[in-house]
Amino acid sequence: MSAQPNPWYERDERFIQAHHQPACLIDLALTRGIDSHRLLRGTGLFYQDILTGQQRICTEQFLRLIDNAQQLQGSDDCSFLFGQQLLPGHYGHASHALRHAQNLSQALERLVLLRRRVSPLLTPRVRLDDKFVYLHWFDSCGAGAREVFLVEAAMTAVTAMCRWLSGEPLPWQYQLRHTQPGYIEQYWVHLGEDVRFSCPQNLMRLPREYLVKSWPHASVTVGQVAEQASLHELAAANELAPSILDALFDHIHDHISQSRIRQPLGLERLAEAHGMSAATLKRKLKRHDTQFQQQLDQVRTYIALDLYLSKGFSSDEVAAYLNFNDRANFRRSFKRWTGHLPSDLIGRLA
Repeated sequence: MSAQPNPWYERDERFIQAHHQPACLIDLALTRGIDSHRLLRGTGLFYQDILTGQQRICTEQFLRLIDNAQQLQGSDDCSFLFGQQLLPGHYGHASHALRHAQNLSQALERLVLLRRRVSPLLTPRVRLDDKFVYLHWFDSCGAGAREVFLVEAAMTAVTAMCRWLSGEPLPWQYQLRHTQPGYIEQYWVHLGEDVRFSCPQNLMRLPREYLVKSWPHASVTVGQVAEQASLHELAAANELAPSILDALFDHIHDHISQSRIRQPLGLERLAEAHGMSAATLKRKLKRHDTQFQQQLDQVRTYIALDLYLSKGFSSDEVAAYLNFNDRANFRRSFKRWTGHLPSDLIGRLA
């Protein structure tokens, strides 16, 4: 009997092709005079192995490469210049599928669908309401302190790709979780001036009328064939499964959104649903630089902001939806999640 594919992948799985995004970062460092041996120190990689086009690495190796690149370059534009090279990229069928997207809607669908090829360390999630399309970015493998670098690169990558494929700059708005850094001018140059810091989640927002505007030079047939070929490659390599953090996000989200009785979801129930002990799940989460409460609060924040900003719920309605019986308790929890009371934050983000 053949082994069943894992329901998710973890940060020690070697699924990232070293000659794809890691090579982009390596080349950026090499153009700045960084010695390849110093750049690859501690990654378990050798430059000649990358040149074979066969080397696969895990999240931990990629993150160590990012650490080295940042430390050795010592410049504020590293993440942004890295992001400029990422999309559509040179990742075979996945890149062809992005390159020939007919419009932004299809590009975002393919970005999410083929994320293990085109966004291996961050998970893009798309949300719509009557006015805007939202592109959220979530840590998929335990990036820790490197999340800022990865988010800067991802937002730059999507911004640059959309500008190239649409033939015009799109009026994205950017919301970032971290505080404003000292190199704000890099955001203005690579993203634009509509950037907000100290926000609850990392996301890009755009008026939804841009979703269906046709993009020139796209080939519908080429794009469809490339998408199917990329999915076939992922399936053949058992790489259609989400990361452990993505799988838990989806489970928590579904539990909150679909449960009529809205029973509280604890670590034990979540672990049991995935066939493991609470201690095992706790250990896995720690290895991914997180914990259950952090994951639960992240999903609650995602849902709460959608209810407030997109559906117009009141605080009482949001509290009830999230299974809070006491409004004061919900307000305290919301402030712990976001750093702000609902009344203060919603006006700032609207």
